Amino acid sequence: MGSRDLDIVVYGATGFTGRLVAEYFAQHYKGRKDAPKWAMAGRSFAKLAEVRDLIGAGEETPLVVADASDPASLDAMAASTKVVLTTVGPYQLYGGALVVACVRAGTAYADLCGEPGWMREMIDAHHDAAKASGARIIFSCGFDSIPFDLGVLFLQAEAVKRHGKPAPRVKGRVRGMRGGASGGTLASLTETMKAVTMNPSLGLLLQSSFALTPGFEGPPQPTGLIPEYDAATGTWTAPFVMATINTKNVHRTNFLLGHPWGTDLVYDEMVMTTPGEAGKAVAEAMAKGSPFGNAKPQPGEGPSKEQRDKGNYDILFIGEYPDGTAIRASVQGDCDPGYASTSRMIAETGIALLTTEGEGGVWTPGALLGQSLIDRLSTEAEIRFQIED
Repeated sequence: MGSRDLDIVVYGATGFTGRLVAEYFAQHYKGRKDAPKWAMAGRSFAKLAEVRDLIGAGEETPLVVADASDPASLDAMAASTKVVLTTVGPYQLYGGALVVACVRAGTAYADLCGEPGWMREMIDAHHDAAKASGARIIFSCGFDSIPFDLGVLFLQAEAVKRHGKPAPRVKGRVRGMRGGASGGTLASLTETMKAVTMNPSLGLLLQSSFALTPGFEGPPQPTGLIPEYDAATGTWTAPFVMATINTKNVHRTNFLLGHPWGTDLVYDEMVMTTPGEAGKAVAEAMAKGSPFGNAKPQPGEGPSKEQRDKGNYDILFIGEYPDGTAIRASVQGDCDPGYASTSRMIAETGIALLTTEGEGGVWTPGALLGQSLIDRLSTEAEIRFQIED
């Protein structure tokens, strides 16, 4: 990779989520010997300086001016650092040039992308080049899809330890979640829907759980679109809006690792409600309603600090064997999943990229960083991975 002046650059530091990532580095690693040499990047030097002061980062924190519409500025940024963390989405509008810059420079890259059509495009276009340059490219390093990707990896490791083989059927069940949506999330969803309208074949790709495993198509998977009673939890379950990206990342992790969980893995995600007719009614209402409720924030907007602090999430994973044997694990966090916890996740992914070796290519968090990232999130980001007996 050569000599770099910086360890990590947070690109998009003046945006809602990017600012939270920068604030995490400024506060969480303040005065620590293991603090990375990090910088804030964005289009406006003045705005970067303003945010730097507001979040309490020191005046010595470098500011880097870079713009998605200026490839030369992205090349310079990628060449100056070991890792780029980008929160500048929708990625299908603003992300491609930065991926190219990082691949060309052999620089590690992590983002918060939940746009599978664009991700597949990047895999097809840049995986081989990234392998050649040594660039480690990782998508979906926030709430989509780290808790789910690593949750399945964590469960399967224990399943093999206990039973000598992985569970062929895994259920991801959102047991509880409280948090708000940002304008950036809604903008990404809007652009994806526009892309499907322009290119109907993209719709078929989005429907497939194996959209991110080029050349491999596994067994039929549950659609997750219809409320159903789940005997494993004793509750009714409803569709989960993030399942469309999380399931694809889980299967890509299995694919990249050489299918340690089998080529016959079946995985889905649903939201748990309650037992009985009341739970059924709630699940049916959730299936018909908007996944974001009435929230319509604009890009740059999101939940307040009070809302972020009051957020939480609890995700249950159930591994099932044909003989009825089962194993359970959970991933839990005590703050807003999409922004407070997400900013910690991508920040710690950046640290893990600094401290963990790996080959170049387009990866998932689980396939490239695995247990090392679980350990970092457990010790630094207040995210709990537990086996539930």
